[in-house]
Amino acid sequence: MPNKPYITKDPAPLTVSEPAVAYESASAETSSSDRWNPNVPFHGTQEEWWDHFHQIEQGSFYPVSEVHQRILQWIDTQEK
Repeated sequence: MPNKPYITKDPAPLTVSEPAVAYESASAETSSSDRWNPNVPFHGTQEEWWDHFHQIEQGSFYPVSEVHQRILQWIDTQEK
């Protein structure tokens, strides 16, 4: 087969809404452990991950029975 050159379009310019740009601007302002964005990869040490998990655990948690009760109440209001 002869070598055929591939014609590729120019890549689209990056916009602010793209994660790569948001990640670069966020990392310049604060460390990755201070601001968490689910669309941006989080790179950190094991200690940073454990700190992150412990901060989540400090939040309020509801027992499963209470959550089920709230869901059933919400379903009842949606049916009305």
